[in-house]
Order: sequence, then structure tokens, then C-alpha cells
Amino acid sequence: MTIKQQPVRHSKKAFEAQPEKPPKILSWLSLFSPQNLLVTGLLFAVMLSALAVVYTSYHHRMTFHELQQLRVQSNELDVHWGQLLIEQSTFGLEGRIERRAIEELNMKLPDWSKIIMVRHE
Repeated sequence: MTIKQQPVRHSKKAFEAQPEKPPKILSWLSLFSPQNLLVTGLLFAVMLSALAVVYTSYHHRMTFHELQQLRVQSNELDVHWGQLLIEQSTFGLEGRIERRAIEELNMKLPDWSKIIMVRHE
């Protein structure tokens, strides 16, 4: 016995393309569903922690750069201070020599009329 298959008739509406609306991304991810609430919270905590690490690294680098600049400035000021000390000792030496010459050797400054200027040409 053979069974004859009859042709299947479809209505026009079945073949018409009906656009399906894409699901909303939040509903598709279902992040705020009770099952995934812990995962969502942990994801938020990880992102917050990552941002804190980035901020801390940036702040550390800026502070270190400022420290390096201050060290350079400190070294420059130390060099300048040393130069000023040498200059002070040089100027102080001249007065000390003059004072010892007057006190110990009984020397005195001559009158201006007795000073002779020698020119070298």
C-alpha cells in the first residue's frame, strides 16, 4: 500500500518576512537578574579596582617626577651655596689680611697723594 502525499499549502502570510525586533542588550545579558547579580557586582568591583590602580599609578608617576625635579633643584642650590661660601671666604680673607697687617706689622694705608699708579702698556 502506498500513501500519496498531498501538497502542503502555505498561506501568503507565512512566507512574508516579518522583521524580528532584536532583544534589548540588558535583557539579553540578563545582568540584573537574581542569578547574575553577584557576577554583576563582582564585575563592577573589578572595574572600579582597575580604575583605582590606573589613578594610583598616574599619581605615583607625577609625584616621582616632581621629586626628581626637586632633587635637581636641590643640587643646583647646593652648588650655588658652595660658590657663595667660597666667595664669602675670599672677601673675608682680604679684610683679615689687612687687619693682621695693621695689628701685627704696624702697617698703615698711605695717603692718596703718595700712591703712584703704574700703567702697563
